Amino acid sequence: MIEDRVVASAPTSLLTVISIFIFFTMLLATVGLYFYKSILSKQIVQMNTDLALAKNRFEPTKITELQTLDKRLRGSTEILNKHIAVSPIFEALEKNTLKTIRYTKFDYTLSTDRNVTTVDVAMKGQAVGYRSIALQSDLFAQNKQLIDPVFSNLTLDNKGNVLFDLQFSVDPTFIDYKKMLAENNLN
Repeated sequence: MIEDRVVASAPTSLLTVISIFIFFTMLLATVGLYFYKSILSKQIVQMNTDLALAKNRFEPTKITELQTLDKRLRGSTEILNKHIAVSPIFEALEKNTLKTIRYTKFDYTLSTDRNVTTVDVAMKGQAVGYRSIALQSDLFAQNKQLIDPVFSNLTLDNKGNVLFDLQFSVDPTFIDYKKMLAENNLN
């Protein structure tokens, strides 16, 4: 007689199937990430090698020289932007001074307020008479670059000449060295 045996199998639950699926997915992801990491490591090594070769192609001494030159150029540009030229004041005085007026002393003071440089001029001089000073005052009043010219301390010397003090300010654009260079290059 043959006996039939019945082998009973345990029913597979849905939770077991999902667990096995997740296990194999994680196993495949781990293997994939391992290989991806090794590929990235090789790329990093290759890029470091390429970077070292590119760095050696440039001359480090030349780069240092160019950086120094750049600093010097920036410094000179800054100096040029802040530099003033007093010579236009002398040119204006030369053009606008009467023959009967003579200057004996010239002083100027620079002051900077909010990155605007102004020049205040104080002068002493001698004139043939009071009429010369009045005419000179009118001439200076017509000049837009000389701001508020004031003649003061009018006294006579022993020869009959009038001694005076003169004070005025100068328009900041009038003494801008950069502007003066540009105008001279145009002429």
